[in-house]
Amino acid sequence: MTTLAEQQTTLVIGGTGKTGRRVARRLGALGVPTRLGTRTGAPPFDWQARDTWGPALTGVRSAYLCYSPDVAAPGAADTIGDLAALAVRRGVRRLVLLSGRGDAEARRAELAVQRSGAAWTVVRSSWFAQNFSEGMFGPAVLRGEVALPVDGVPEPFVDVGDVAEVAAAALTGDGHDGQVYEVTGPRLLTFADAVGEVARASGRDVRFRTVTLTELEAGLAAQGVPAPAIDLTRHLFTDVLDGRNASLADGVQRALGREPRDFADYARAAAAAGAWDAAPAGRVA
Repeated sequence: MTTLAEQQTTLVIGGTGKTGRRVARRLGALGVPTRLGTRTGAPPFDWQARDTWGPALTGVRSAYLCYSPDVAAPGAADTIGDLAALAVRRGVRRLVLLSGRGDAEARRAELAVQRSGAAWTVVRSSWFAQNFSEGMFGPAVLRGEVALPVDGVPEPFVDVGDVAEVAAAALTGDGHDGQVYEVTGPRLLTFADAVGEVARASGRDVRFRTVTLTELEAGLAAQGVPAPAIDLTRHLFTDVLDGRNASLADGVQRALGREPRDFADYARAAAAAGAWDAAPAGRVA
């Protein structure tokens, strides 16, 4: 028999990732029974192993959908749509999707969730500030050089804590159903600007260098990065970072009633927490 607690369970897919673990932490602080949707969860969840979906959804009332490797990846929308449809059949009443700005596949994923029959909220996010400390750019910061195929394109980097707080509010509060919250930071920064903020906050000698996409791809291949991941990187640094997202949005303000956190505040907090304390390695080629 399903207990009352199980009936109120919220599934957090990607519950150990940058956004997911913060969403789970906020739900826990609110006393919401939470299940982590991960490969090592109990029960486990894997986007690529559909036989794990049903058990993970059992007794779940609401779910946070964070697709791996990225909502912009080919086929993501179809997979997310299939999961959303199954969730509704299993009795899930509310879905909150982490989406991305300015991407066609992400938009298809949003439509799939919106058409699922569940109450829904979309959290459409800009690039995470935490990519410089917890994600793809962190090792490059420690090596002293971030080399990327962008030159002067600004991005309103958003703090992951803001993303998680918006998602948790949508999962637990009233007034968020049917909303698309486009979440950004409070100002536009180029990647060079962001690296400069990290250097100032951390006290490290870190520089930014523009490289060609071919150079980046060759470097990733040399590191053994799989071809699908390289293809996704190519898409992110061409289609998504072409200037279409060089604008601020008010999703944090609308959802939470406050201003979003500034990148400089993120960088100072990350530095104080020791995010860039590791010994420097060689520079990025």
